[in-house]
Amino acid sequence: MKTPVRRSERVDQESEPPKVTTPLALRAAREKKHCSKTRSVRVRREYPLTLTSTAEMRLMPPEFFQIDALDLAPRLLGKFLRRDNVVLRITEVEAYRPNDSACHGRAGVTPRTAPIFGPGGHAYVYLCYGLHMMLNIVADKDGVGAAVLIRSCSPVTGLETIQERRGQKTDKPLLLNGPGKVGQALGLSTEWSHHPLYSPGGLEVLDGGEDVEKVLVGPRVGIDYALPEHVSALWRFAIADTPWISAPKNTLKPL
Repeated sequence: MKTPVRRSERVDQESEPPKVTTPLALRAAREKKHCSKTRSVRVRREYPLTLTSTAEMRLMPPEFFQIDALDLAPRLLGKFLRRDNVVLRITEVEAYRPNDSACHGRAGVTPRTAPIFGPGGHAYVYLCYGLHMMLNIVADKDGVGAAVLIRSCSPVTGLETIQERRGQKTDKPLLLNGPGKVGQALGLSTEWSHHPLYSPGGLEVLDGGEDVEKVLVGPRVGIDYALPEHVSALWRFAIADTPWISAPKNTLKPL
């Protein structure tokens, strides 16, 4: 005579999942298990995006800036911009030289362009399209008229301040991948023109001891009005192993 199964045993047997025996079912079970785990874990982007602490950073001296803009531009990659609690790492730049038909200095000294003719190491901030504050670092000697445009950066400190100034609650490259975004993140205005970037306080350019090994080069952006030889000149530089660069990216090639 068959022994009756008690109710508690029946409940245990009914709640036990059926055994998987076929290869197809085994694979489906593994994938289901894997998916449930990945949904439960939120992967957060690493922040800050540098190994250098702000305590290790030091001001760049004036002579660092007083060289040809084409030489200064790649040397600025990996350097840092600091204003108040915000520190940004420079990831993309463009060089503008004297006798360059894309350079603001091509028309000579005007009230707007006067800062670019100052000595290297000062800021030149101009308003673009009535909307965007564009930060340039003046290059070369006094009177030359050359600068490096800061096109993109990555955040190091002050993310909440950056997000508030930008009006965007994100930590993705969209936050700082453009010159107008950099100017906004730093809270700049044209009044910052002529400011010495090698002096403590205000807006500073700092070295953190990080070497940039791989660099991308390409033509500059938005200068279709310039002469053909200047439009095609490879005077745009970017760090190769970072997503914190602006569009277009397909025109950038390894140096």
